[in-house]
Amino acid sequence: MTTCDKEVVAALGQDIAQRIGEPRFNFWFEGNTKFTLEEQALTVGVPNLFFQDWLQNTFGESVRAAACEVLGRPVQVRFAIDSELFQKSRRAQEERGLRVEDHGSAVKDRGLSIEDRATRTLNSGLAQEASISARSSILDPPSSPSSDRSSIPISSQIASKRARRWRRLGEFAVGPCNRVAHASAMSVAEDPGQGANPLVFHGPVGTGKTHLLEGIYVGLRKAHPEWQVRFVTAEDFTNRFLPAMRLGKLGAFRKSFRECDALLIDDVHFLAGKKATQEEFLHTMDVLVNEGRQLVATCDCHPKLAGELAPELIDRLMGGGIWSLTLPDAETRLAILRCKCVREETAVPEDVLHFLAQQLRGNVRELEGAIHSLGHLRRVLGQPIDMNLAREALGDLLRHSLRRLQLTDVDRAVCAALRLPPGALPLCPR
Repeated sequence: MTTCDKEVVAALGQDIAQRIGEPRFNFWFEGNTKFTLEEQALTVGVPNLFFQDWLQNTFGESVRAAACEVLGRPVQVRFAIDSELFQKSRRAQEERGLRVEDHGSAVKDRGLSIEDRATRTLNSGLAQEASISARSSILDPPSSPSSDRSSIPISSQIASKRARRWRRLGEFAVGPCNRVAHASAMSVAEDPGQGANPLVFHGPVGTGKTHLLEGIYVGLRKAHPEWQVRFVTAEDFTNRFLPAMRLGKLGAFRKSFRECDALLIDDVHFLAGKKATQEEFLHTMDVLVNEGRQLVATCDCHPKLAGELAPELIDRLMGGGIWSLTLPDAETRLAILRCKCVREETAVPEDVLHFLAQQLRGNVRELEGAIHSLGHLRRVLGQPIDMNLAREALGDLLRHSLRRLQLTDVDRAVCAALRLPPGALPLCPR
C-alpha cells in the first residue's frame, strides 16, 4: 500500500469539499482521515468504528465520485480504522479528560471507555451537523414557498446546487458572426465522426465557443445515451495526466480518454508550453480520429497563433475543420439580449433592448452582465425597467463601451449638425 502523493490527496480533498461543503469537510475529514491508494482501491483511514460507519453511510457516494473524478477511473472505496489515527484520537481524548476543570467530570470522563468517548465525539459532530444544516437553510431558502427540501439529504441538496447547467444548441443566438460555427456544431451533434474531425472553434473570450461545446455534449448524450462522451477543459486533462504519470497509472488514464466515443476539450491553448501533456493529447487525438470517433476543441485564437503548441499538434488540429467566432454584431446582440431576458425572467422593453444592442459592443458576457444589472436594480428600487433606469444602472458600462466609427456614422453626424437630410453628402469613392 502506498500513500497518495500530496497533490492527489489535495485534489481529493478539494473535490470532496466541493461536493459536501467546506464546513462538513473541515469537521469530518480534516485531521480525521488519511487516504491510501492501492492498485484497485482507495482506502480512507478513520480513527474508530463510529467515524467509519458515519462517513461511509453519509459521504461514501461523494468520496467515490471524487475519487473517480480525480483518478480518472472508477475505483473501489473502503473505510477502515487506521492505527495512527486511532492512537491520535485516543491521546486527544485522554488529554481532554485531564484538562476538565471539574474533578468529578474529569474522573467520570477518564472512566469512560474509548468507545464511549468516541460516541460522545460523534454526538458532538451530529450537533455540529445540525448547526450547519440550520445555517444552510437560512442562507439558502427554498426556491418557492411550496417546495419542501427538509426531507432531502444535505449532500444531495449541495450536489443539486452545484450541478452544471449545460447549455443547448437551441439556445444559441445565431448571427453572421457565428453562423458557420453553429452549423458545424449542429452537424457534429447529429452525425458525429462523419464530418470535420477534429473540429476546432476559435475566437475571443465571450463569443460562444464553450456554449457550442456544451451544446454538442448535450446533443450527443441525448442522441446516444449509451455512448461515453467526455467533456473536459485542457486544464482538467493536464491535472489528471500529471498524477497518473507520477503514480504509474497511465494505463487507466489512457483508457478513460482513448476509449471514449467522443472527446470535447475546452481551452486547448492551455496546453501551450506543456510538452509532456501535449504529446499525450496528441496521441489521444490520433487514436480517436483514426478510429472515427469525434473530437471537438476550442481555442482562444487560431491554432497557428496559440504560442508554444507543438507543430505536430497544430498540424493535427489543422487537419479537420477550423471555424472562427467573432464579437456579435448589432442584430446578434439584440437576439442575445432577448434570450437572456427570457432565461432570467427579466421584462425589458423593446426600446431599451434596441438601445443596449446599439451601445454595448462587447462580448456575450457584457450583455449578460447588463441584463443582470437591470434585474437587480429593478428588484432593489421596485420600479419597472425603462430607459431612465437603464441609463442609471448601466452608466459606467455605457461610458466605457467601445464603439467603432464607420463612414455612415460620420455622415449621419455631419448631416444632423448641418440640418441636412440623411445621405445628402456625396461619399467619396475609395
